[in-house]
Amino acid sequence: MYPYPLFTFLGQSVTLYGICIGVGILVCLLCYFLFTKRLGMSNDVQDFSFYVAIIAIVLGFGAAALYQSVYTWIAEGVFKYNGITAMGGFIGGAAVFIFAYFFIGKFMFTGNNKGLPKKQFPIILNTAPSCITVAHAFGRIGCLMAGCCYGMEASTGFVIYNHGAYRVPVQLYEAIFLFILFAILTILLLKYRCNITMPIYLISYGVWRFIIEIFRGDVTERTFFMGMFPSQWQSIIFIAGGIFLLVFYAVKKIPYFLPKQELKEENVENVAEDVIKDK
Repeated sequence: MYPYPLFTFLGQSVTLYGICIGVGILVCLLCYFLFTKRLGMSNDVQDFSFYVAIIAIVLGFGAAALYQSVYTWIAEGVFKYNGITAMGGFIGGAAVFIFAYFFIGKFMFTGNNKGLPKKQFPIILNTAPSCITVAHAFGRIGCLMAGCCYGMEASTGFVIYNHGAYRVPVQLYEAIFLFILFAILTILLLKYRCNITMPIYLISYGVWRFIIEIFRGDVTERTFFMGMFPSQWQSIIFIAGGIFLLVFYAVKKIPYFLPKQELKEENVENVAEDVIKDK
């Protein structure tokens, strides 16, 4: 749409793509702060996890670039930087966050606070889907502005001109889907105290991504594996992971919805754990 630089800042060109990515990250962090506060996370754990999240985001971009470079290497036989891949960033960022949160947390929280990060991790697990989804939505708008991740050619229906042809605006459709999913996940989390927002996110986005990949037009920039795109295989993993979590919660008798109660910072306990003990 408009991949050209808008202005230069500190010697670097600033584009609409970059602005959308930046806005997405800021909104993501803001939602994380507000939602975890609302759900009763202690100040110490919130501050600690906030810094860990920033580190995970930075390294997640590195994972996204590495992921795309592997795509390019498989397709073209050349290992080089060729943009970023969202799913690679999610997987890499999540891995960094979980490792740093639990490993560093062991040394950061001792005495009376020992084990507090583990107790409050379910709050993060339930909050993360909303934060990831809204950041991804802004990122897809950025893709629309940059003209990347474009759709297949089409002569009818709602189309946009991109890469020399009229195409299905898959970036726009995905952004709309993600904003709707963000709203649903947020309502479930804050109003109904839903304890399964992560499996809902994994299954919902997995199904959506598998379907929308069919309408992508940048085939030459990706590669097939056993008849499907890599993102479709990853979507299957997302769906399987979501189903596994639902079954795991059912077997362990972890409630899908938590009791509606106000949590006080000075006496924060994980509600899910308390409910399980009561049972």
